[in-house]
Amino acid sequence: MDPASAFILDQTEPFRSILLHLKGVIEREIPDVTLKFKYRIPFYYLEGRPFCYLNQTEDYVDLGFWMAAHLSVHLDKMNTKGRKMMKSLRYRNLGDIDEDILCDILRNAYEVRNKKFYS
Repeated sequence: MDPASAFILDQTEPFRSILLHLKGVIEREIPDVTLKFKYRIPFYYLEGRPFCYLNQTEDYVDLGFWMAAHLSVHLDKMNTKGRKMMKSLRYRNLGDIDEDILCDILRNAYEVRNKKFYS
């Protein structure tokens, strides 16, 4: 088993279910992504560049976006606490996931994937 999948399956509930659900949605919405294990967490790459990551910390799952400075939808739903560049969606249970919002943000991240980090 690859390290990224092992990381997900090694998490306790409800985090494992959240991570598996997010993995499914990401791979359905952005089929060209590649799941890697970078920085000791599952990291999705698109066209050879970081796209988003999954991480379980404290009492939530973080879905972080690499090109967050360029995102323009549902910014009120995203967390930036303690970070200057990254934005993330945080989920404490499976019911917290609003799939419409998640898909909107994934599509927006896909649209801005080729923008420069600073612009």
